[in-house]
Amino acid sequence: MDASATANTGHPRRWTILAVLIVSLVVVVLDNTVLNVALKIISDPHHGLGASQSDLEWAINSYTLVFAGLLFTWGVLGDRVGRRKILLLGMVLFGLSSLASAYAQSPGQLIVARSLMGIGGAAILPATLSIISNVFDPRERARAIGIWAGSVGLGVAIGPVLGGVLLEHFWWGSVFLINVPILVFGIIAALLLVPESRDPQPGRIDIAGVLLSIAGLVLLVYGIINGGDHGFGHPAAWGTLLAAVVILVAFVLVERRLRYPALDVKLFGNPRFSGAVASVGLVFFAGMGTLFFIAFYLQLVRAYSPLVTGLLMTPFAAAQLVFAPASAALVRRYGPKLVCAAGMVLVTLALVGFVVVTATSPIWVVAVLFFLQGAGMALVMPPATESIMSTLPREKAGVGSAVGNTIRQVGGAIGVAILGSILSAVYRGGIDGHLGGLPAGASDTARQSISGTYAVAGQLGAPGRSLIAAGNDAFIHAMHWAAAGAVLVGIIGIVVALSWLPRHAAAPGGPKPDVAESLAEEQLELAEA
Repeated sequence: MDASATANTGHPRRWTILAVLIVSLVVVVLDNTVLNVALKIISDPHHGLGASQSDLEWAINSYTLVFAGLLFTWGVLGDRVGRRKILLLGMVLFGLSSLASAYAQSPGQLIVARSLMGIGGAAILPATLSIISNVFDPRERARAIGIWAGSVGLGVAIGPVLGGVLLEHFWWGSVFLINVPILVFGIIAALLLVPESRDPQPGRIDIAGVLLSIAGLVLLVYGIINGGDHGFGHPAAWGTLLAAVVILVAFVLVERRLRYPALDVKLFGNPRFSGAVASVGLVFFAGMGTLFFIAFYLQLVRAYSPLVTGLLMTPFAAAQLVFAPASAALVRRYGPKLVCAAGMVLVTLALVGFVVVTATSPIWVVAVLFFLQGAGMALVMPPATESIMSTLPREKAGVGSAVGNTIRQVGGAIGVAILGSILSAVYRGGIDGHLGGLPAGASDTARQSISGTYAVAGQLGAPGRSLIAAGNDAFIHAMHWAAAGAVLVGIIGIVVALSWLPRHAAAPGGPKPDVAESLAEEQLELAEA
């Protein structure tokens, strides 16, 4: 047997390098999970910034949209100037903008600082996955990606609990400062251990594509959030959505004509690729949108502290830590199609559970639902990510990483926007009948969100108790509608996984089929089925 066929082509320090990259990834994940437990206090006008629900949605989405819009650019820059350089630059930017977020004095300042964090995060994430693809032998890559994806669970586990501890003892901005020491360690370790790599034939930066994608996504999310606040018949909502559709169509047409596009839309002609990308987007749509309203359910309706809320979210993280590393073996045995479909089924079952949760449901039920959702996401992400990466050659790893992470961020942002808008619209309809007799300003505040209702009730004294009860009832009703919307997305995800994902995993180290070959193979597989 040829020795070159069995020799491991990976870097000698590849597992240590993976540990360093996980540190970088955990910071990005940590930031988002910490924010979930801090939403209530940031909305508090006395101890936080007095942010409205739409402000909070933008605090989340300003990060994710900038992140998603720049992933391709940073991926190409990493391929051109060096992935380690981009990783280090991203960590520096992320650290500085974390400081700015911690000391924001208004919701607007926080939204801007979070946007800057998105720039840094967009540089970090594709660099980590690109470096993994280059330092690991193809035969070990699936296992490494599984561990990489499982580290997301580590960030999810640490973030809410650590954030809860900080919020128990310090001001809300302290949750962003925890990024700084982790980043300092990560920068030093990357300088010492991570090798430089680049694409010998890098693409060009598609400025037009980047600008069109950011503009289209921002307008899309703005229109959704505005529609949730003021109704979709409002010109600012439907007009913005129409403009978003026009810009995104223009983006697709431009990308089809370029030799080095920000997003190679032709890749989506491969069912293996498009099915994997759709699975990632749908599972994060449901996941991020659900976590947004569950944070308010736990801290306001159930009156749990930030620390207890963080602890209640740990089953979600624990499930990812357990199942994500094991998913590679499951894919080898059962194939990406069945593993991803099973994951989407678990996510959907958890979302069905949230549809029937009430203000008095045993809290262990919520913990079990979190565990099911985390396990489902852990079964979807690694095989889907591996399916995306396996369609491209190793030197184009940055492109595959950027596509997967962009769809993940876009799916999460649109999930927060759409489910948040459902929550807002249904809540307003439920609480309106209980605001009679309140001054106009107080009535408007209470109508915005359950946080606003609690703030107004706190100023009313004893009469405010009935308003709090009405707010809780309206929120539970609105949460059920939002969860039902997530269930629908989960069902679509099951159909996508069963219809488009490959039945069998790609052969380790085998040649990567081009789009036409993959399409032919998939059509043959469907015909055989």
